[in-house]
Amino acid sequence: MKSVLRVLAVAVLAVTTIGAQEAARFPQVSLTAGRSTVVSTTFDITRIAITNPAVADAVVVQPREILVDGKSPGTITLMVWGAGERVQYDVVVEQPISSLEQQLHQLFPGEEVVVTMNADGIILSGRASSTQTMLRIGEVVRAAQPKANVINMLQVAGGSDAQQVMLQVRIAEVNRRAVTELGTSLFTGATGVGGWIGRGTTGQFPSVEFNDGKMEFSDFLNIFLFNTNWNAGALVRALKQTGHFQSLAEPNLIAYNNREASFLAGGEFPVPIVSSIGQVTIQFKEFGVRLNFTPTIAGDLIRLKVRPEVSELDFNNGITLEGFRIPALTTRRAETEVELRDGQSFAIAGLIDNTAQVDTAAIPLLSQLPIIGHLFKSKADRKERSELLVLITPRLVRALNPDEVPPLPTLPGRFLPPGDDLGGRLDGGSGTVDGPPANNGGSR
Repeated sequence: MKSVLRVLAVAVLAVTTIGAQEAARFPQVSLTAGRSTVVSTTFDITRIAITNPAVADAVVVQPREILVDGKSPGTITLMVWGAGERVQYDVVVEQPISSLEQQLHQLFPGEEVVVTMNADGIILSGRASSTQTMLRIGEVVRAAQPKANVINMLQVAGGSDAQQVMLQVRIAEVNRRAVTELGTSLFTGATGVGGWIGRGTTGQFPSVEFNDGKMEFSDFLNIFLFNTNWNAGALVRALKQTGHFQSLAEPNLIAYNNREASFLAGGEFPVPIVSSIGQVTIQFKEFGVRLNFTPTIAGDLIRLKVRPEVSELDFNNGITLEGFRIPALTTRRAETEVELRDGQSFAIAGLIDNTAQVDTAAIPLLSQLPIIGHLFKSKADRKERSELLVLITPRLVRALNPDEVPPLPTLPGRFLPPGDDLGGRLDGGSGTVDGPPANNGGSR
């Protein structure tokens, strides 16, 4: 029985080998879709057959000539019979060279560019001599076909195989603020002086209020003076404030080639939305340090589209809606595209915001009197300066193999000393396994 099986296996192998050799000896007819060629024979043709007329069509034009028309890319079989002969051909129809590919070959002579077009987009394959040439070819194709999805797969000598980019970002913000306020408010007591009750104020800063024969103070300001003998007093606003604020964020992001990544270090604040029927819904708005970037790996270069943003709540410019206090947002934003190599850095600086505001108030006529006229004037001077610096460094990264993973940091000893658990203080050793004692280094 085994000998019979061996014979059958050898016979099948021989038939397969002979068939493969015959298939390899079939003559090949090559042409481009949309074009024709003539196949000649050494005998008079009596009949022909073709496997797929959608790829190519054939017709006998002379007793010994066949006209083959290419229709679409593919490989089919053409059978030709004569009086006592039969010949088989492999008809190979190739994709025609598009006008776009011909234009690229004219604009970039010597570059090995192959353009493949389908319903989903345009694929560029082959090799380019430099990174700049590869990028320029992609820009030309996008300009020629603005609605198509262009996939640039051109290879550059010396390019990296990495498809992920890690972006190291350092965002530093410095804010300086100075406030100077000066003003005076004169007033008498609630019972007055010599039958007179008076108050003098510019209204820029809080002053005393009279209510039912009593004095009410909302703010004593910085200096409060009152003479009980004269029943008169003064409120003085003399204030100088300085402030310094510094913020630093260092987010690290990893994104795939041509995919957008985002980062947010901050929070969200609620914003009430009142509908036409009076129903109130809450929507949350984000604020803080945000970064959006899209990397494009072009050979040994990394093209980055970055959009850093820093925002903070501003209650001074907020509004009040239906009893809700809604703050405004102070935002600094930048958007740019740059090209860098692996490990190079670029900085976005010069985002400086200088704010200066001077508010003055005065009582007419009295403020114009010499010397004492300053008692009827008030002034508030505010200056603020903020500066934002963004430093960005892209790096090509790849995943680590299991043997390349670095060890995690560990403590030199146990985190909890032995005997502190509850089972160690119970009789019988709670939590232990009922079995023979463990062998601590001894022989078994």
